[in-house]
Amino acid sequence: MSNTRKVVLLIESSRAYGRGLLRGIAKYSRLHGPWMFYRESPFYLKSDSLRKMISHIKEWGATGIIVREQEGLDEILALGLPTIVSPLTERFIPGVPSIYTDCFAIAKLGAEYFLKMGFRNFAFCGYYHKPPFAWSEDRAKVFNEIIAQAGFETHIYVPSKPQKLPPWEKEQLILANWLKELPKPIAIMTCADDRSQNVIDACKIANIKVPEEIAILGTDNDEIVCDLSFPPLSSVALNIEKAGYEAAELLDAGMKGQKMEAKLLLVQPFGVVTRQSTEVMAIEDRDVAEAIRYIRKNPKNMTQVNDIATAIGTSRRSLERKFKKMLGRSIYAEIRRLRVEQMACFLLETNYSILRIARIFGFAGAKHVSRYFRKEKGISPQAYRKQYSLK
Repeated sequence: MSNTRKVVLLIESSRAYGRGLLRGIAKYSRLHGPWMFYRESPFYLKSDSLRKMISHIKEWGATGIIVREQEGLDEILALGLPTIVSPLTERFIPGVPSIYTDCFAIAKLGAEYFLKMGFRNFAFCGYYHKPPFAWSEDRAKVFNEIIAQAGFETHIYVPSKPQKLPPWEKEQLILANWLKELPKPIAIMTCADDRSQNVIDACKIANIKVPEEIAILGTDNDEIVCDLSFPPLSSVALNIEKAGYEAAELLDAGMKGQKMEAKLLLVQPFGVVTRQSTEVMAIEDRDVAEAIRYIRKNPKNMTQVNDIATAIGTSRRSLERKFKKMLGRSIYAEIRRLRVEQMACFLLETNYSILRIARIFGFAGAKHVSRYFRKEKGISPQAYRKQYSLK
C-alpha cells in the first residue's frame, strides 16, 4: 500500500470536458495502478474551505495533483507536488504541464463544416468579459481567419462594454437583438455547448428559426447539454479522454521522480456530431440541396451519381455542373466525404475491425476501404483510430 499513488483530482464533473478528463485518468489508473484518489466533496455535502482542503491533502500524503484552474491555484502549486493544470482563463500555467484545447483545429473544423454546407454568412459567439477565457478568444480568432481566407466576413458577438458576466436575463436581450440584425441564413459557431444553448434561447425570444434561419454549432459535444436544447445541438467532438490518459501518464512519470516538462497537452477534435441545430443546407439550388439530403440519408450504401440524379429527377450532367458551381466539388467527392465521416465515427465509437466496417459500408475487403478512407483523410483507418481514440 505504501507504493500506491495518491492523486488529488480537483476537476469538476458536471460537464463533458471534466468527465472526459476523469475517464481518461481512470483508465490509466486501471491499467497502471491502481491509484487512490482524493476529490472535492459532492454538491450535497458541505465543501471544505481552501485552507482545510490543503490541510487534508497534506495529511493524506498526496503524491500528485491534476487540477482545473481555480481560486487558490497558487496555494495548491505551493505544495510542491507533481502537478498538471487544465487552464481556464490562461493558455498555460508557467512552470507546470497544462492541458489545453487545440483551438486552431477546433475552429478550423467548424469553419470548414459550415463552408461545405454552402453558407455565405457567418458569425461567432463566445464569452466576452473580464477576465477573458483564452480558449474562447482563440477559437473566435481562428474561425474569423479561416472564414476570411474563404472570402467571407465573420460577425463576432462582442458586448459594447465587456465586464463581469452580466445576469443572463439582461444579456439574453442583448444577444437576441444582435441575432436579429444578422444577415440570414447564417451559420454561427460558439465557443462551447453552453454558449450554443444561450444562443438557441435568445433565438426563441427573437422569433428566429433554428436551423432554417440560423444554424448553430457548439464545442465539446456535451450530450446532456446538447440534448437538453431544442432543437438538439450539433457540436465539435473532442478527444478529451485521451488527454486525461496522457495527463495521468505524465503525472505518473513525475511521481516516479522523473522531471515533468512544462509542456502543453493538446485536446484534439475528431469530428462534428450533427444534430438538428445544423440540419439544413444553405444552398439555393433545390437539386443540389436534395442531392446532399439523399447522400446523408444513405451513407452506408455504395451510392452512384446516377442513382442520385434519378432519385431527384434531374440529369447527371446538370447535377454535376450545379455541384461544381455551388460547392466547388464533384458529387462523387461529396459522397466520399460524407461516407468517410460516418466511417470515422465507427472507428472511434466502436471496437469493430476494419474488415467489419468495410463490409458495413459495402466494400469487399479492408484494403479497399483503406484506400477510399485515405483519399479523404490522408491517413489510413488504422492510423486515424490510433491518433484519435483513447489508448
